[in-house]
Amino acid sequence: MKKCFLPVLFIFLSPAFAVAQSATVTEVTETIIENSRYLNENRASRPDTYSSEGALEFWSSGGLLNEVTNRDTDEYEFVNIRPKHIRVIPIVEGQVAVAHYYSEGAMQPKGFAGVSHYMTRASQVYVKEGGQWVIRSSHWSPVAAGSGTTQTVE
Repeated sequence: MKKCFLPVLFIFLSPAFAVAQSATVTEVTETIIENSRYLNENRASRPDTYSSEGALEFWSSGGLLNEVTNRDTDEYEFVNIRPKHIRVIPIVEGQVAVAHYYSEGAMQPKGFAGVSHYMTRASQVYVKEGGQWVIRSSHWSPVAAGSGTTQTVE
């Protein structure tokens, strides 16, 4: 009978792998929470949220693919949005990660109707630029029984 050392190797390498992955997971999770806190306190998105190269996004309101830059700061009459169940998958440790989470609350973007029961699923690609995690791509989709934004592409 042949002995297989793969399970033993896996047991010894798993903790090291988990520790190596945890920095990216922690940093991206904290970035998402901080961006949400800033949005709620300032009724505007942070000006340094996106990559210097911009980002592509599908919005929860539907419509076409949108190009977003740091110059595109959203402003709100009121906003109370919370991220929940954040899961981060490092793609290249310390450089690229994908985050999945739910975003829920209430909002009214300036110039648009309010959304009292905002519930979306978010998938975002984060890249690290200048020591900061920034968004390179996003996809927002409404959760059943919730609503996306009322904004659409013009």
